[in-house]
Amino acid sequence: MSSASQPTGTPPPRPTTTSGHGSGYRSGRNSGWAVGGVVFAGILMICNGVLAILQGISAIAKDDVYTRVGDYVYKINLTGWGWIHLVLGICLLITGWGVLSNQSWARYTGIFFASISLIAQFLFLPYLPIWAVIMIAIDVFIIWALATYHPDDERDLI
Repeated sequence: MSSASQPTGTPPPRPTTTSGHGSGYRSGRNSGWAVGGVVFAGILMICNGVLAILQGISAIAKDDVYTRVGDYVYKINLTGWGWIHLVLGICLLITGWGVLSNQSWARYTGIFFASISLIAQFLFLPYLPIWAVIMIAIDVFIIWALATYHPDDERDLI
């Protein structure tokens, strides 16, 4: 290697492709995992939104659908929880559709609403503990998928 090709003390040029396993430098393109993850996150947000709307309607319509908890620190009337889930579900549904349509606002809004949903599910733990833990895991995946995806073009994901 001649000294004319690269001056001394200059770092070698960065590779422009990734190995597909998360190592290397970004080439400006998303891997299949990132695109698949964000599509799955958008679908999960729509499903999460519909389920939260149904949860909210059932809690609003009949206050005794869920088991009453004893002395819980974050105690809220079940009708109040119903309204929280209803509004959050509508927001998740709209944002999930925006994610699938590759809207620029939807990625950050999706991270925000998935974070709010995660907190709401944590506070809802005493009412439906297994369901709340599952929804927390889904919200963590949604946050990860939306945070790691970097849109390269303006076309729809699906």
